[in-house]
Amino acid sequence: MTDSTDSTSHEAATADAASIAEFVHSHGVDMDWQEDFYQWMHKHPELSLQEEKTAEFLAEKLRGMDCELTTGIGGHGMTAVFRNGEGPVILMRADFDALPVHETTGLPYASTNEGVMHACGHDAHSSALMGLCAILNERRDVWSGTFIALFQPAEEVTKGAGMMVDDDLASIIPRPDVCLGQHIVPGEAGTVMSAPGPVLAACDTITITLHGRSAHGSQPHESIDPTFLAAMIVVRLQGIVGRETAPDEFAVITVGTLSSGHTNNTIPDSATLVLNCRFYDTAVRDRTYRAIERVVKAECDASGCEQDPDIEYSAHGELTDNDSAVFEHVRPVFDATFDQRSLTAEPWTASEDFSEIPRHFGVPYLFWTVGATDPELWNSGKPVPGNHHGTFAPAPGTVKAATDAAVAACLSYLFTS
Repeated sequence: MTDSTDSTSHEAATADAASIAEFVHSHGVDMDWQEDFYQWMHKHPELSLQEEKTAEFLAEKLRGMDCELTTGIGGHGMTAVFRNGEGPVILMRADFDALPVHETTGLPYASTNEGVMHACGHDAHSSALMGLCAILNERRDVWSGTFIALFQPAEEVTKGAGMMVDDDLASIIPRPDVCLGQHIVPGEAGTVMSAPGPVLAACDTITITLHGRSAHGSQPHESIDPTFLAAMIVVRLQGIVGRETAPDEFAVITVGTLSSGHTNNTIPDSATLVLNCRFYDTAVRDRTYRAIERVVKAECDASGCEQDPDIEYSAHGELTDNDSAVFEHVRPVFDATFDQRSLTAEPWTASEDFSEIPRHFGVPYLFWTVGATDPELWNSGKPVPGNHHGTFAPAPGTVKAATDAAVAACLSYLFTS
């Protein structure tokens, strides 16, 4: 037997979702500027911590809107607070830094900054959030509450969110009730993918410095060879994932750098390993890190090292773990807005620092992904360029889909008519 109150509530929620979807598709706001805005962003990428011109470009657009703009938060970060009466406080974040990647897309608006590219889609993220700002700014008749747009620098080095938090972000903006964020990814353009629980991995960089003893290449017996030691460690590290991690658990240990020596006839006195590690579960992470340190120290002992290894952790990224209640609130609106293009997301092994912002405020959040691949290519079975690749070029319609998703998610809380 179904409770009549629950049934009525469900019908009201369905009606709201349909009304929001209708608004998203016919809001009446002129968005002709958005493509030029996006192309400027793509054409003028700046590396993490160097986003001065990008920040000014974003700020100039926001100065034309009725909002409280604060710039220079944690470097080049900024917030725009749109107040529109009583109601929830909703924050949405976009990042805007680029990568040290050489662009090979051949686009007419390809990067003019040699060796720097928006290869991860942050230009699309910022363009979508700016589109959301423009729509909410002009259509205050359909929503009530407070909307905060947060434009974050330095995501690629997992510093930007923390820098903004440390620069007293909490005193600059109202405390949000919910935080939202999104990322474009390989997937059919126009699809929106969401799920509760862990959706992006926690990550850390581990830098391991091994101390051996140098000797002439012809006299290896006089050395403690750090190159041989590093090779043994690389092999043993893979055994942690292959033999100490349960098949139903997820862990990645990637040795991204192994450096040792400079000449062919000298055994060096040190070697360096730089690891990239990712997890969906903090318990698995902690157990794996204990195993990494155990393996490194044991191999050093086995080689007779006279000095302990240096093990340094950096570039920490927290697990992105979507709140189930926020997901249940937003997903029906995605379904109504995107119909068959609203999909269930699979966990993504990439990492993000977005969650540091809602964690700082102690509020729930939702982070979803938007497909950016030309449908013909996506369905062809051919390889699809992913994020951080020199040919990564979001298909036409990607920015609009991301804008629509942003509007739908925010209005799921703010919509009044």
